[in-house]
Amino acid sequence: MRFANPYSLYLFLLIPILVFFYIFVFKQKKKSLALFGNPELIKNLMASTSKTKQIIKTILILTSFFFLILALAGPQMGTKLVQVKRKGLDIIIAIDTSLSMTAEDIKPSRLAKAKMELESLIDQLQGDRIGIIAFAGTAFVQCPLTLDYQAAKMFLNLINTDLIPQPGTSIGEAIKLAINSFSQKERKYKVLILLTDGEDHHSPPLKASDEAKKEGIKIYTIGFGSLKGELIPLYDEKGDIISFKKDKKGAAVMSKLDEMTLRKIALNTGGKYYRATAGELEVEHLYKDISRLEKKELQSKFFSQYEDRFQYFLAICLLLLFIELLLPARKK
Repeated sequence: MRFANPYSLYLFLLIPILVFFYIFVFKQKKKSLALFGNPELIKNLMASTSKTKQIIKTILILTSFFFLILALAGPQMGTKLVQVKRKGLDIIIAIDTSLSMTAEDIKPSRLAKAKMELESLIDQLQGDRIGIIAFAGTAFVQCPLTLDYQAAKMFLNLINTDLIPQPGTSIGEAIKLAINSFSQKERKYKVLILLTDGEDHHSPPLKASDEAKKEGIKIYTIGFGSLKGELIPLYDEKGDIISFKKDKKGAAVMSKLDEMTLRKIALNTGGKYYRATAGELEVEHLYKDISRLEKKELQSKFFSQYEDRFQYFLAICLLLLFIELLLPARKK
Protein backbone atom coordinates (compact mmCIF):
# COMPACT_ATOMS: atom_id res chain seq x y z
CA MET A 1 0.00 0.00 0.00
CA ARG A 2 1.12 3.53 -0.75
CA PHE A 3 -0.35 6.92 0.08
CA ALA A 4 -1.01 9.80 -2.33
CA ASN A 5 -0.93 12.33 0.56
CA PRO A 6 1.47 10.82 3.12
CA TYR A 7 1.73 14.06 5.10
CA SER A 8 -1.87 13.56 6.22
CA LEU A 9 -0.65 10.62 8.35
CA TYR A 10 0.78 13.14 10.80
CA LEU A 11 -2.82 13.70 11.91
CA PHE A 12 -2.53 10.38 13.78
CA LEU A 13 -0.67 12.39 16.43
CA LEU A 14 -4.01 13.95 17.32
CA ILE A 15 -5.52 10.59 18.39
CA PRO A 16 -3.55 10.30 21.69
CA ILE A 17 -4.48 13.92 22.40
CA LEU A 18 -8.16 13.12 21.85
CA VAL A 19 -7.88 10.03 24.11
CA PHE A 20 -6.45 12.12 26.95
CA PHE A 21 -9.09 14.76 26.27
CA TYR A 22 -11.94 12.25 26.70
CA ILE A 23 -10.33 10.81 29.85
CA PHE A 24 -10.07 14.34 31.22
CA VAL A 25 -13.72 15.07 30.37
CA PHE A 26 -14.96 11.91 32.08
CA LYS A 27 -12.96 12.73 35.24
CA GLN A 28 -14.15 16.32 35.27
CA LYS A 29 -17.73 15.12 34.86
CA LYS A 30 -17.32 12.78 37.82
CA LYS A 31 -15.88 15.57 39.98
CA SER A 32 -18.69 17.92 38.97
CA LEU A 33 -21.33 15.36 39.96
CA ALA A 34 -19.64 14.82 43.33
CA LEU A 35 -20.14 18.49 44.14
CA PHE A 36 -23.93 18.10 44.03
CA GLY A 37 -24.10 15.97 47.19
CA ASN A 38 -24.27 12.32 48.26
CA PRO A 39 -22.65 10.08 45.63
CA GLU A 40 -25.08 7.22 46.33
CA LEU A 41 -28.06 9.51 45.84
CA ILE A 42 -26.67 10.89 42.59
CA LYS A 43 -25.98 7.35 41.43
CA ASN A 44 -29.61 6.39 42.01
CA LEU A 45 -30.83 9.52 40.22
CA MET A 46 -28.66 8.66 37.19
CA ALA A 47 -29.41 4.97 37.17
CA SER A 48 -30.52 5.11 33.53
CA THR A 49 -27.15 6.43 32.36
CA SER A 50 -24.85 3.76 30.94
CA LYS A 51 -21.12 4.38 31.35
CA THR A 52 -20.37 1.39 29.16
CA LYS A 53 -22.34 2.84 26.26
CA GLN A 54 -20.68 6.22 26.74
CA ILE A 55 -17.28 4.55 26.48
CA ILE A 56 -18.37 2.60 23.40
CA LYS A 57 -19.61 5.80 21.74
CA THR A 58 -16.26 7.45 22.49
CA ILE A 59 -14.37 4.51 21.02
CA LEU A 60 -16.56 4.67 17.89
CA ILE A 61 -15.76 8.37 17.44
CA LEU A 62 -12.03 7.84 17.88
CA THR A 63 -12.03 4.86 15.52
CA SER A 64 -13.97 6.78 12.87
CA PHE A 65 -11.39 9.58 13.14
CA PHE A 66 -8.67 6.98 12.60
CA PHE A 67 -10.27 5.80 9.34
CA LEU A 68 -10.92 9.40 8.26
CA ILE A 69 -7.19 10.14 8.48
CA LEU A 70 -6.46 7.05 6.40
CA ALA A 71 -8.94 8.24 3.78
CA LEU A 72 -7.35 11.72 3.70
CA ALA A 73 -3.90 10.15 3.19
CA GLY A 74 -5.19 8.68 -0.09
CA PRO A 75 -4.36 4.98 0.21
CA GLN A 76 -3.58 3.33 -3.11
CA MET A 77 -3.38 -0.39 -3.80
CA GLY A 78 -2.92 -2.12 -7.15
CA THR A 79 -2.17 -0.55 -10.51
CA LYS A 80 -3.77 -0.19 -13.92
CA LEU A 81 -2.42 0.81 -17.33
CA VAL A 82 -3.70 4.15 -18.60
CA GLN A 83 -3.18 5.30 -22.18
CA VAL A 84 -2.44 9.00 -22.56
CA LYS A 85 -2.78 10.47 -26.04
CA ARG A 86 -1.16 13.77 -26.93
CA LYS A 87 -2.74 15.68 -29.80
CA GLY A 88 -1.51 18.83 -31.47
CA LEU A 89 -0.21 20.55 -34.58
CA ASP A 90 3.17 20.88 -36.22
CA ILE A 91 4.02 24.58 -35.88
CA ILE A 92 7.09 26.20 -37.42
CA ILE A 93 7.89 29.82 -36.61
CA ALA A 94 10.10 31.64 -39.11
CA ILE A 95 11.67 34.73 -37.59
CA ASP A 96 13.31 37.48 -39.63
CA THR A 97 16.87 38.24 -38.47
CA SER A 98 17.78 40.73 -41.22
CA LEU A 99 19.33 44.07 -40.34
CA SER A 100 16.03 45.92 -40.89
CA MET A 101 14.67 44.10 -37.81
CA THR A 102 16.90 46.28 -35.62
CA ALA A 103 14.72 49.30 -36.39
CA GLU A 104 13.14 50.73 -33.25
CA ASP A 105 9.75 51.86 -34.52
CA ILE A 106 8.38 49.16 -32.22
CA LYS A 107 10.13 48.97 -28.85
CA PRO A 108 12.65 47.80 -27.89
CA SER A 109 13.27 46.79 -31.54
CA ARG A 110 11.50 44.77 -34.19
CA LEU A 111 13.63 41.67 -33.57
CA ALA A 112 13.50 41.92 -29.78
CA LYS A 113 9.73 42.32 -29.94
CA ALA A 114 9.42 39.34 -32.30
CA LYS A 115 11.42 37.16 -29.89
CA MET A 116 9.22 38.28 -26.99
CA GLU A 117 6.05 37.39 -28.89
CA LEU A 118 7.47 34.03 -29.96
CA GLU A 119 8.33 33.18 -26.35
CA SER A 120 4.84 34.24 -25.26
CA LEU A 121 3.34 31.94 -27.91
CA ILE A 122 5.49 28.99 -26.79
CA ASP A 123 4.22 29.48 -23.22
CA GLN A 124 0.64 29.04 -24.44
CA LEU A 125 1.19 25.91 -26.52
CA GLN A 126 -0.20 22.64 -25.19
CA GLY A 127 0.84 19.46 -26.94
CA ASP A 128 1.90 21.03 -30.26
CA ARG A 129 5.29 20.36 -31.80
CA ILE A 130 7.25 23.52 -32.50
CA GLY A 131 10.19 24.35 -34.73
CA ILE A 132 12.09 27.59 -35.39
CA ILE A 133 13.55 28.88 -38.65
CA ALA A 134 15.80 31.94 -38.78
CA PHE A 135 16.07 33.79 -42.06
CA ALA A 136 17.67 36.83 -43.64
CA GLY A 137 19.24 36.57 -47.12
CA THR A 138 18.90 32.81 -46.70
CA ALA A 139 17.22 30.56 -44.18
CA PHE A 140 18.16 27.65 -41.94
CA VAL A 141 16.50 25.53 -39.25
CA GLN A 142 17.40 26.92 -35.86
CA CYS A 143 15.31 24.34 -33.95
CA PRO A 144 13.72 21.24 -35.57
CA LEU A 145 10.16 20.23 -34.65
CA THR A 146 10.08 19.23 -31.01
CA LEU A 147 7.80 18.82 -28.01
CA ASP A 148 10.55 20.18 -25.75
CA TYR A 149 9.47 23.80 -25.28
CA GLN A 150 12.41 24.62 -23.01
CA ALA A 151 14.84 23.56 -25.73
CA ALA A 152 12.94 25.73 -28.23
CA LYS A 153 13.32 28.73 -25.89
CA MET A 154 17.03 28.03 -25.56
CA PHE A 155 17.45 28.15 -29.36
CA LEU A 156 15.29 31.29 -29.46
CA ASN A 157 17.69 33.11 -27.12
CA LEU A 158 20.54 32.50 -29.56
CA ILE A 159 18.83 34.39 -32.39
CA ASN A 160 20.29 37.78 -33.38
CA THR A 161 21.07 39.76 -36.54
CA ASP A 162 24.58 38.27 -36.72
CA LEU A 163 23.23 34.73 -36.95
CA ILE A 164 23.00 34.72 -40.77
CA PRO A 165 25.92 36.37 -42.58
CA GLN A 166 24.09 36.71 -45.90
CA PRO A 167 22.31 40.11 -45.86
CA GLY A 168 18.84 40.90 -47.15
CA THR A 169 15.44 39.33 -46.53
CA SER A 170 14.22 36.19 -48.27
CA ILE A 171 10.74 35.29 -47.03
CA GLY A 172 10.29 32.87 -49.93
CA GLU A 173 13.37 30.88 -48.84
CA ALA A 174 11.97 30.65 -45.31
CA ILE A 175 8.64 29.33 -46.62
CA LYS A 176 10.33 26.74 -48.85
CA LEU A 177 12.52 25.55 -45.98
CA ALA A 178 9.44 25.22 -43.77
CA ILE A 179 7.70 23.14 -46.46
CA ASN A 180 10.64 20.70 -46.47
CA SER A 181 10.75 20.64 -42.66
CA PHE A 182 7.16 19.45 -42.33
CA SER A 183 6.10 15.85 -42.91
CA GLN A 184 5.62 15.25 -46.63
CA LYS A 185 3.04 12.50 -45.99
CA GLU A 186 0.35 14.84 -44.65
CA ARG A 187 -1.69 17.63 -46.20
CA LYS A 188 -2.94 19.13 -42.95
CA TYR A 189 -2.00 19.70 -39.27
CA LYS A 190 0.75 22.10 -40.44
CA VAL A 191 1.08 25.77 -39.47
CA LEU A 192 3.77 28.29 -40.42
CA ILE A 193 4.01 31.58 -38.53
CA LEU A 194 6.08 34.35 -40.11
CA LEU A 195 7.50 37.07 -37.86
CA THR A 196 8.89 39.78 -40.12
CA ASP A 197 8.59 43.37 -41.33
CA GLY A 198 7.57 42.01 -44.75
CA GLU A 199 10.34 43.56 -46.83
CA ASP A 200 11.66 41.01 -49.32
CA HIS A 201 14.61 41.58 -51.66
CA HIS A 202 15.63 38.13 -52.87
CA SER A 203 12.58 35.88 -53.40
CA PRO A 204 8.98 35.70 -54.63
CA PRO A 205 7.13 35.08 -51.33
CA LEU A 206 3.67 34.82 -52.93
CA LYS A 207 4.84 32.05 -55.25
CA ALA A 208 6.31 30.22 -52.25
CA SER A 209 2.99 30.58 -50.42
CA ASP A 210 1.29 28.85 -53.39
CA GLU A 211 3.57 25.85 -52.84
CA ALA A 212 2.78 25.92 -49.12
CA LYS A 213 -0.94 25.92 -49.89
CA LYS A 214 -0.54 22.78 -52.02
CA GLU A 215 1.13 21.08 -49.05
CA GLY A 216 -1.78 21.98 -46.76
CA ILE A 217 0.22 24.53 -44.76
CA LYS A 218 -1.64 27.45 -43.22
CA ILE A 219 0.53 30.55 -42.94
CA TYR A 220 -0.08 33.17 -40.28
CA THR A 221 1.92 36.39 -40.47
CA ILE A 222 2.77 38.99 -37.83
CA GLY A 223 4.11 42.29 -39.11
CA PHE A 224 6.68 44.27 -37.12
CA GLY A 225 7.32 47.94 -37.77
CA SER A 226 5.44 51.01 -38.93
CA LEU A 227 3.93 52.02 -42.25
CA LYS A 228 5.76 55.34 -42.31
CA GLY A 229 9.10 53.57 -41.87
CA GLU A 230 12.15 53.87 -39.65
CA LEU A 231 15.89 54.23 -40.07
CA ILE A 232 18.03 51.11 -39.59
CA PRO A 233 20.55 51.73 -36.80
CA LEU A 234 24.12 50.41 -36.81
CA TYR A 235 25.74 49.57 -33.48
CA ASP A 236 29.28 49.40 -32.17
CA GLU A 237 30.68 46.62 -29.98
CA LYS A 238 29.23 48.26 -26.87
CA GLY A 239 25.71 48.30 -28.32
CA ASP A 240 25.59 52.05 -28.92
CA ILE A 241 24.18 53.49 -32.15
CA ILE A 242 27.01 54.92 -34.22
CA SER A 243 25.18 55.61 -37.51
CA PHE A 244 22.37 54.43 -39.76
CA LYS A 245 22.40 52.14 -42.76
CA LYS A 246 22.87 53.90 -46.09
CA ASP A 247 22.37 52.82 -49.68
CA LYS A 248 25.00 52.93 -52.44
CA LYS A 249 24.25 56.60 -53.03
CA GLY A 250 24.88 57.47 -49.40
CA ALA A 251 21.23 58.11 -48.52
CA ALA A 252 19.82 56.73 -45.28
CA VAL A 253 17.73 53.59 -45.79
CA MET A 254 14.16 53.80 -44.56
CA SER A 255 12.63 50.41 -43.67
CA LYS A 256 8.81 50.18 -43.85
CA LEU A 257 6.33 47.51 -42.80
CA ASP A 258 4.99 45.79 -45.93
CA GLU A 259 1.53 44.83 -44.71
CA MET A 260 0.17 44.16 -48.19
CA THR A 261 2.62 41.33 -48.90
CA LEU A 262 2.14 39.73 -45.49
CA ARG A 263 -1.64 39.94 -45.79
CA LYS A 264 -1.58 38.28 -49.24
CA ILE A 265 0.70 35.47 -48.01
CA ALA A 266 -1.63 34.68 -45.11
CA LEU A 267 -4.90 34.89 -47.05
CA ASN A 268 -3.49 32.80 -49.88
CA THR A 269 -3.11 29.80 -47.52
CA GLY A 270 -6.22 30.32 -45.37
CA GLY A 271 -4.32 31.97 -42.54
CA LYS A 272 -4.49 35.48 -41.06
CA TYR A 273 -2.35 38.59 -40.79
CA TYR A 274 -1.72 40.43 -37.51
CA ARG A 275 0.21 43.59 -36.76
CA ALA A 276 2.48 43.51 -33.71
CA THR A 277 1.30 45.73 -30.86
CA ALA A 278 2.70 46.74 -27.49
CA GLY A 279 0.04 44.76 -25.62
CA GLU A 280 0.72 41.57 -27.66
CA LEU A 281 -3.01 40.88 -28.05
CA GLU A 282 -2.22 39.48 -31.49
CA VAL A 283 -0.47 36.51 -29.83
CA GLU A 284 -3.65 35.59 -27.96
CA HIS A 285 -5.76 35.94 -31.11
CA LEU A 286 -3.26 33.88 -33.08
CA TYR A 287 -3.25 31.10 -30.49
CA LYS A 288 -7.06 31.01 -30.44
CA ASP A 289 -7.12 30.70 -34.22
CA ILE A 290 -4.62 27.85 -34.45
CA SER A 291 -6.12 26.03 -31.44
CA ARG A 292 -9.36 25.67 -33.44
CA LEU A 293 -7.58 23.76 -36.21
CA GLU A 294 -7.88 19.99 -36.49
CA LYS A 295 -5.13 18.26 -34.51
CA LYS A 296 -3.35 14.97 -35.01
CA GLU A 297 -2.12 12.40 -32.52
CA LEU A 298 1.52 13.24 -31.85
CA GLN A 299 2.27 10.88 -28.99
CA SER A 300 0.62 7.94 -27.26
CA LYS A 301 2.03 6.41 -24.08
CA PHE A 302 0.93 3.90 -21.47
CA PHE A 303 1.40 4.82 -17.83
CA SER A 304 1.04 2.65 -14.74
CA GLN A 305 -1.49 4.36 -12.47
CA TYR A 306 -2.20 3.38 -8.86
CA GLU A 307 -5.78 2.55 -7.89
CA ASP A 308 -7.30 4.83 -5.23
CA ARG A 309 -8.84 3.00 -2.24
CA PHE A 310 -9.72 5.94 0.02
CA GLN A 311 -13.45 5.36 -0.53
CA TYR A 312 -13.40 2.15 1.53
CA PHE A 313 -11.85 3.84 4.55
CA LEU A 314 -14.21 6.78 4.19
CA ALA A 315 -17.17 4.38 4.11
CA ILE A 316 -16.00 2.70 7.35
CA CYS A 317 -15.62 6.14 8.96
CA LEU A 318 -19.18 7.14 8.03
CA LEU A 319 -20.56 3.77 9.12
CA LEU A 320 -18.96 4.10 12.57
CA LEU A 321 -20.33 7.62 12.98
CA PHE A 322 -23.78 6.41 11.94
CA ILE A 323 -23.63 3.62 14.55
CA GLU A 324 -22.50 6.13 17.18
CA LEU A 325 -25.50 8.35 16.41
CA LEU A 326 -27.94 5.44 16.68
CA LEU A 327 -26.42 4.05 19.88
CA PRO A 328 -28.25 5.54 22.92
CA ALA A 329 -26.25 6.69 25.91
CA ARG A 330 -28.86 5.38 28.38
CA LYS A 331 -29.85 1.92 29.54
CA LYS A 332 -33.03 0.31 28.34
